[in-house]
Amino acid sequence: MVDVDRLTADDQIVLLADDRWPQDVGLLALLDGASLVGDDGQVVLDAVRAWIETRLDAVPRLRQVLWVPTRVVGRPVWVDDAQFDLRHHVRTATVAPPGDEAQLLATVERLRRCTLDRSRPLWELWLLAGLPEDRVGLFARVHHVACDGLAGITTFGSLLSTVAPTTGRPWEPSPPPTRRELMTDNLRRTADLLRRTATPAMHPARTARRARAAWPPIHDLFTGEPGPQTSLNRLVGTGRTFALARAELDLVYGTARAHHATINDVLLTAVAGGVRELLRQRGEPAHDLILPIYVPVSLREDRHAEQTGNRLSQIVLPLHLDAAAPGTKLEQIAADTRRRKAMPHPPLGSVFRGRLLGHAMLRLVAGKRVNLTSADLVGPPTPLSLGDAPLLEMFPLLNLIGNVTLGVSAISYRGQLNMMAVGDADTYPDLDVFALGFRRELHALTQPVTAASSGEAAR
Repeated sequence: MVDVDRLTADDQIVLLADDRWPQDVGLLALLDGASLVGDDGQVVLDAVRAWIETRLDAVPRLRQVLWVPTRVVGRPVWVDDAQFDLRHHVRTATVAPPGDEAQLLATVERLRRCTLDRSRPLWELWLLAGLPEDRVGLFARVHHVACDGLAGITTFGSLLSTVAPTTGRPWEPSPPPTRRELMTDNLRRTADLLRRTATPAMHPARTARRARAAWPPIHDLFTGEPGPQTSLNRLVGTGRTFALARAELDLVYGTARAHHATINDVLLTAVAGGVRELLRQRGEPAHDLILPIYVPVSLREDRHAEQTGNRLSQIVLPLHLDAAAPGTKLEQIAADTRRRKAMPHPPLGSVFRGRLLGHAMLRLVAGKRVNLTSADLVGPPTPLSLGDAPLLEMFPLLNLIGNVTLGVSAISYRGQLNMMAVGDADTYPDLDVFALGFRRELHALTQPVTAASSGEAAR
């Protein structure tokens, strides 16, 4: 039997959303680029491509294209791209003078606005010259349908791993499945679905218990109390604006441990401080506001194993913007997070299976007043490099959807916790104000922490 690599129900929802809101996830990194730049100041691209080429066997998805057959033979399928050409995916650009952080982020936005070509594998990696101190920027992005944020980190980590690849035969694309094979696979999957659907009917009491347990998080996501009306509430447009923040991982972990919290709780507390400062500067009352925020929950059992596709659910947390002491606010957020994470979290694709239900879910998302999302990612366990160029720091880039006009993500790497805020450009022309409030709140949280509180970060 031919193994047909189809989109899952969760992947299908991502693809539906892409028609309106581009669903790319990405990574911005800085490299020590002394070995990457030639005498003319430009990146030696042939050497970079040769390095990437040796590591593609570890991530087969990066040589595959999404093929959408007719509906009678089932969901879209991943197939090898017989015309795969690395030159379409690994390219270079130059950051405008003076090559500072603002110009770097402007270059990332210019590249991000170009839609990924669905006729090719859905990823690209840009090397960005023009930075000071022999630095080279790296902007990598992949379509969310190919992998979620955690899987994306694993994917790009494989390309930048210092571990030598296993030498094998030259890559040869496998032929796509035939129409007969697709129809046979679709019939088998349909029969499996009908069998799984029929099984709960044989155990009504157990099924009812599971449904009652799964209802609270689904209710919170789609029919729970909406957030207040603020200037943050509007549909996401096409433009983005970015801001970066950095912290020492040991200090953040020490803060979390001292308050029986997690690093993600610390991140959420800092987000509350940033939003409070932003609304205050806009002249909007913020001290009594409670804003809901989406927080993804990974359903993957192994964070570092090779992964593709999407295995996520979501929870909604109340973010209190009052000016309480940061430590008190952190403990409140930690308690809310523990309570909601203890609930069962079914994959969204299992609840909203099929195109009609998927579109219905997207309409619910677009109609809800939830304007914030935040994610904390566990970074690579070992340092990465591109050839002889060490990767110095990295920042994850979230996608936006519906009314979610601000996303803040963090990743741990080399003793750092690096954060990137991405905002809808029309909603956040003043994202720097949010970033200032975010950094102040994070500073206030972590300053009392001593070196004795340090340790490996817990999520």
